[in-house]
Amino acid sequence: MLYLLDYGAGNVRSLANSIRKLGYDFEWVRHPDDLKKASKLLFPGVGAFGQALTSLRTQGYAEPLKEYIASGRPYMGICIGMQALFESSSEAPGIQGLAVLPGRVERFDSEKKTVPHMGWNRARPVRKSAEAYGLPVSGGGGEAEEEHAESRRHFYFVHSYRVAFDPQLHSSCALSTTQYGNEVYLSAVQQGNVFATQFHPEKSGRAGLDVLRAWLELPGGPSERAAAAAAQPDDWLLSPTQAAIPRKKDGLTKRIVACLDVRSNDAGDLVVTKGESYDVREKATTSGASSSSGGDVRNLGKPVDLALRYYLSGADEVTFLNITSFRSSALRDQPMLRMTELAAASIFVPLTIGGGIKDTVDPDGTGRSAKEVAEAYFRAGADKVSIGSEAVSAVEGLLASLPEGEYDPAKAPKTALTGGTGIEQISRNYGAQAVVVSIDPRRVYLSEGEEVPAAHAWSLVSSAEGQRWWYACTTKGGRETRDVDVVQLARGVELLGAGELLVNSIDADGQGKGFDRDLIELVRRYTSVPVIASSGAGKAAHFEEIFSPAPRREGWKQGSVEAALAAGIFHRGEVAIDEVKEACEGAGLVVRREHDLEKKGTTGVVLEEKGDAVKPGERDAVLA
Repeated sequence: MLYLLDYGAGNVRSLANSIRKLGYDFEWVRHPDDLKKASKLLFPGVGAFGQALTSLRTQGYAEPLKEYIASGRPYMGICIGMQALFESSSEAPGIQGLAVLPGRVERFDSEKKTVPHMGWNRARPVRKSAEAYGLPVSGGGGEAEEEHAESRRHFYFVHSYRVAFDPQLHSSCALSTTQYGNEVYLSAVQQGNVFATQFHPEKSGRAGLDVLRAWLELPGGPSERAAAAAAQPDDWLLSPTQAAIPRKKDGLTKRIVACLDVRSNDAGDLVVTKGESYDVREKATTSGASSSSGGDVRNLGKPVDLALRYYLSGADEVTFLNITSFRSSALRDQPMLRMTELAAASIFVPLTIGGGIKDTVDPDGTGRSAKEVAEAYFRAGADKVSIGSEAVSAVEGLLASLPEGEYDPAKAPKTALTGGTGIEQISRNYGAQAVVVSIDPRRVYLSEGEEVPAAHAWSLVSSAEGQRWWYACTTKGGRETRDVDVVQLARGVELLGAGELLVNSIDADGQGKGFDRDLIELVRRYTSVPVIASSGAGKAAHFEEIFSPAPRREGWKQGSVEAALAAGIFHRGEVAIDEVKEACEGAGLVVRREHDLEKKGTTGVVLEEKGDAVKPGERDAVLA
């Protein structure tokens, strides 16, 4: 019997859905004695090393888990489930790992790249036996063939810590490596009955399902595998020393994110809508609703069906933003929670949920923390949560702690980090990678001779035509402007523990003229976490432009964003996701294209790029 060990991690539902999708059943480990019953064990994990290992020990799982591994029965670890196998981690000094494998988990060097390492990257097999675990191996035709084999398999990574590949220390366990920047680290390990991945196969589309299937189907017990390993003592594809040498460029892709604004219509059904800020109603008609309320809520489709279409079309992530429904009582928002569960059952790429992720009070007076709200969505199948207006309030608190004349929230005293903000609560328990902060700035133009306020001088931008402006942040969907600029907000939430920034532009939203590059590059200049560009896309070329290296400006970081998001142009069928990827690929950018197989009819169902959402009866055939 296959057992899943859930120590209290974030999204484990998606892994359970993946296993069931592959036709397997399982039991949850509910007591340390259950490990004695297991014939296979899968240990997933999203979060922090210290919290995971402490939880294992306090719940009495650590020693039985080590005994299980020593017994020779198959073990698979994912993310923290892999890191726990090593001796220790710099993320949690003083807390010991399981010490099944040699080495220490260390934080990525963030000097020349953003951290967390978040997105789709290649896993480079270093041993021939990687093929048995669903990792494609080239036929020995040289670097070009190896590159082609790897390009067929991108996997989803989201982590700030890694085990750097040491050719001597890891020669017996390395199965694949991944390069981020110039760092080469272990992305899959295998030693005897132990197999583990740093990437998330349950969030890696078809490639990830192939890895899970390969492990679940591996024949033979530990004695047969030991005999097979002895027959091939050296199956390295290239020497360990060669495998440790960084390539000229890593394989991190540019992510295309499909965003769905979700709310209830007047009949109480959840629909995908689109409009400026909160104005999502059609114009009132004489036979429709009253002029005071406007017409019907603009309905662009059913959330799960539309999201499924985007997944099948190659979207790298899907974001649901709960823009009005039930936000005053998020834990009682059963429609949104149920929607998340349904989406996670059929969509095997990362899901982000935003709207109402904050400290709340139920109608009966019961207080709910932001952590509790986020946890409910993680358990329903979300991978990340997005926080908006509450982030502005949190940074205002940091700014209030600064001495007079200091405007950088990143320099706030440690006493200002109370741990009580939603960002801190969620990041501390589930890791920075689980927290996205959505920023909604607007331009504040300066007249001739007018000076920018001293507190906001670093967000000043000048155009070639002589216009000058700075970016003020807003709350409540852009309806309220606050005395916090975009740089202050970005630096403040990074200090609080946010792992990713979704940068919207109120000025560019709905214009279809392209992303606000000045805004995006301003945020990138002053922060070191991944950035998702949002608002303004009108054609495929706009994605190519925002992904291309920025024009050189003195003192500004060079490079481009990690991801770009769009909503309306996808909903209305004006631009197809694969059209965007084709344009990016033509410009020499690395993108993930595995889903173009669906267009060729390999699933038995051909989906149109425009028209109605996937019919319920088609889903099983499409996802087979």
